[in-house]
Amino acid sequence: MADSIQLFDESTQRKLEQLILRASQVRAGAIKGERRSNKRGTSIEFADYRSYVPGDDLRRVDWNIYARADRPLTKLYEDEEDLAVYLLLDGSASMDWSSEGGDPQHQKFLYARRLFAGLAYISLVTNDRLMMAAINGDQLSSFGPARGRGFGVPMMRYVGGLEARGATDLNSMLKRYALRTSRPGLVVLISDMFSPQGYLDGITAFLSKGCEVAVVHVLSPDEIEPPMAGDLRLIDVETGAGQEVSLDGAMRDLYMRRMTEWRDGIRMDCARRGVHYVFAPTSTPWEKVILYDLRRFGVVK
Repeated sequence: MADSIQLFDESTQRKLEQLILRASQVRAGAIKGERRSNKRGTSIEFADYRSYVPGDDLRRVDWNIYARADRPLTKLYEDEEDLAVYLLLDGSASMDWSSEGGDPQHQKFLYARRLFAGLAYISLVTNDRLMMAAINGDQLSSFGPARGRGFGVPMMRYVGGLEARGATDLNSMLKRYALRTSRPGLVVLISDMFSPQGYLDGITAFLSKGCEVAVVHVLSPDEIEPPMAGDLRLIDVETGAGQEVSLDGAMRDLYMRRMTEWRDGIRMDCARRGVHYVFAPTSTPWEKVILYDLRRFGVVK
């Protein structure tokens, strides 16, 4: 059952409100929005109207039209471009993991949901066109399209109710979701990348649609450096399959080398395709991933 732990506090919320999501590799949005412009200080010219949505700046409402037609419309300007934002969360059972005896705040799926909600909040504040989806097995739990602060509470309720379950074929599900994208935009995948079927075909499907892609790779510290030793029976949390192992110092060192090689392989696969790769162990404060790591790649400004 999903927990009711607060995803982030007001202090973090205020920090997120100062940020904007960017996609330097994506051309200007086909739809004009009330997004904070990168051209601050330049002259702006009226371009069009769109229907008012909760969260819009009331100073942009055309009150003359509202008085005549009893319909609130928001003014749009030429240098304000909206961004299509696609946030994808791996909701497979392997994400429902925390280190033995560790801080419950560092539970992997809670950590990933905080990243998911934090990026979504930035997108709503800046009036991007937000689409969210959690991948559970062969199911997609979706939210959006949404735009504006007025969707903040429903978004948080959606993220708070998500659960991790089942086994997920990332390749298949990413390709399926890419087919649903109507326009290029920024795609952020938050996952532990534990998918035997791979992930490259799915990421390539988004790239072929003209999207800019970022992968946030979430792992628990004991997945990186296992503290266990002795004769063990390991159970795959997604398939239930068991494996008897004897874990001594040499085996632990081999595991850690292969874990590093696996992570490096994902990073290099991403680099070759122009995909941003951010490694996010749950021991790192989740807000640092947004405020520093994604900002370093220019995904957040």
